[in-house]
Amino acid sequence: MLATQLDESGHSVAVIDQDSDAFRRLSADFSGRRITGMGFDRDALLQAGVEEAWALAAVSNGDNSNILTARVARETFGVKRVVARIYDPRRAEVYQRLGITTVATVRWTTDQFLRRLLPKGSQVEYRDASGSVSLASLDHHPSWIGSTVGQLEEATGARVAYVTRFGKGLVPSATTVVQENDVVHVMVEADELPRLQRRFMAQPAEED
Repeated sequence: MLATQLDESGHSVAVIDQDSDAFRRLSADFSGRRITGMGFDRDALLQAGVEEAWALAAVSNGDNSNILTARVARETFGVKRVVARIYDPRRAEVYQRLGITTVATVRWTTDQFLRRLLPKGSQVEYRDASGSVSLASLDHHPSWIGSTVGQLEEATGARVAYVTRFGKGLVPSATTVVQENDVVHVMVEADELPRLQRRFMAQPAEED
């Protein structure tokens, strides 16, 4: 899906997989290259055009393979944008601190389930490498429905990054009106998140 979406967006894409049968899962219209091999193998990477690559995603089903691929791409071939899928969230934090951007799929999936099972509160979706800034989704008191994003930001001190509405993200303006079932995503300093959550869950007229 990742390769197909990038290809449909007009990017030049190459996919490496040790199982040639896996290429059947690509879209019938996929125009990119298909290379059979291991993602961390230098020859396979060279066939894929790694020397000219703007970015690389390591998304096999093995943490070690993904990290090795990411390191080879970045350290050997100088690819600037490298992202590795990691199943073990503890490893993901370690590699994130080492400067390897990771997507911890187990933690992300768990967070998404908790978000839907226990919808009251805040959910951190991303932290910068230092852990000081977070992108978090916040539930809000029903009284905020009908307020504008500008009013919400002014009253709470939040910086709204985007809003999810009917499952689709949108970048709001100050005049965008908060609707029922909207999920509001904010950029916030990590130590400010508890205060901000309390403010979101309070009625607009209430004070912290």
